[in-house]
Amino acid sequence: MNSELEKMNPYEVGRPAAYDAGLDSDTRSITAPASNAADTIELTPQETEKFSLYDTFYRVNSIEPDSYRRFDVKRGLRNVDGTGVIVGLTNVSNVHGYKIEDGQKKADEGSLLLRGYEISDLLGDLSPDHRFAYEEVAYLLLMGELPTQTQLNYFVDTLSAHRELPDGFTGSVLMQNTPPDIMNVLSRSVLQLYAYDDYAEDRSYEHEVHAAISLMARLPRIMVLTYYAQQARYHHGSMIMHRFIPGQSTAETILSMLRPDREFTPEEARMLDVMLSLHAEHGGGNNSTFVTRVLTSADTDPYSTYSAAIGSLKGRRHGGANLQVRAMQEEIKREVTNWDNDDEVASYLRKIVNKQAFDKTGLVYGMGHAVYTLSDPRAVICKRFAENLAAGTEYEAEFQLLKSIERLAPQVILQEKGTIKDMCANVDMYTGFIYEMMGIPQIMITPLFACARMAGWAAHRFEELVSGGRIIRPAYKNLNSERRHYLPIGEREE
Repeated sequence: MNSELEKMNPYEVGRPAAYDAGLDSDTRSITAPASNAADTIELTPQETEKFSLYDTFYRVNSIEPDSYRRFDVKRGLRNVDGTGVIVGLTNVSNVHGYKIEDGQKKADEGSLLLRGYEISDLLGDLSPDHRFAYEEVAYLLLMGELPTQTQLNYFVDTLSAHRELPDGFTGSVLMQNTPPDIMNVLSRSVLQLYAYDDYAEDRSYEHEVHAAISLMARLPRIMVLTYYAQQARYHHGSMIMHRFIPGQSTAETILSMLRPDREFTPEEARMLDVMLSLHAEHGGGNNSTFVTRVLTSADTDPYSTYSAAIGSLKGRRHGGANLQVRAMQEEIKREVTNWDNDDEVASYLRKIVNKQAFDKTGLVYGMGHAVYTLSDPRAVICKRFAENLAAGTEYEAEFQLLKSIERLAPQVILQEKGTIKDMCANVDMYTGFIYEMMGIPQIMITPLFACARMAGWAAHRFEELVSGGRIIRPAYKNLNSERRHYLPIGEREE
């Protein structure tokens, strides 16, 4: 049987793709996609009965796309021109990528301000011996001002004091039925830590700061320990459980716990610190931060809030997109013979855009952003670091390939789709590549994002607690307005 069919998830039969493939209600078999139309999966009577619960899924849940235009509904809380619907106010950060002039959206260079400071200024000196930036950025987000050296030292010490996990937590939570995705363990762990907090339902500002700092300190440890638990369960690897070293920065702690020999260079630690800083915060409108705001507005506890934010970040349209980017790049590396040949690279990008290659969605992952148009400031910084890391190494050719993808993709998309849109590389174009050069496993890319973003989530939760005041409750237009006549169960047709 075709390998793709062997991997087919039976619960996907209700999705549009499965309907296109053909769910035959008479013969009760699933016909493979068009390219494999000769193959079918015959269903047992028990499976037939089960699938009968799903075979109306798409029809029942479909809404005509034109209805959104007719009722002026902002799908995804986005205006027609792609700009976000303003649903709140914030002092935490500003993501700038366009200007509105005479009512029209105009492209502009990207800017990311954290509490009014440009992200490039916050990262400052890029030399390896420069002080670590993530803790300064986190302090700025939580406390509203940049720390003095004394305040920064105290903050680092406070994080170190909170890194310890409760007794038995690793064995009972991280090593027990470890799932294949670290993000699910992070989410589960945050919920479980609720049980170890005697004041978990306390909404005082003091407790909110305590809960946020304890999770910022613990999530990196949970992430690394879970990685090794997965290696032991699924790949027969060793369960390495290094202790953290008090006083180390977050980046140093991660590398020290991850490396079997605990060794890392100052350049590597500085690079990881930069990556954490770039992911720490990105405006109130991104999906996981909006989730944080929504749950906070409902007056739920911090652990439920941050667990939900992690679940959002896992999504392939949000933080999980970085895995899609890396997978696409790996396919291009395999399928393009001459990486220096623009025609060959463009030809394969054309296949991707025309839904003939990679995941058949037509998306060139790593290109485009909801806000940024001419440039993503995070991608600009990542690209500079990637170039420095790759120079003179086996990765130099791949870096040039990524630059070619960034340069050629907008041209190909314009030619194939006629889409006239300002499009730049987003931060994910180079992050996975950087992590690979550092020897960080691909499965940890999104969890690292979550560890970094805890600071931003917490800052927005704090602001919502103080200034929100109302539960976030948008409206949905009901299209099923006709009343239906109720029939007793005995009178309904089989």
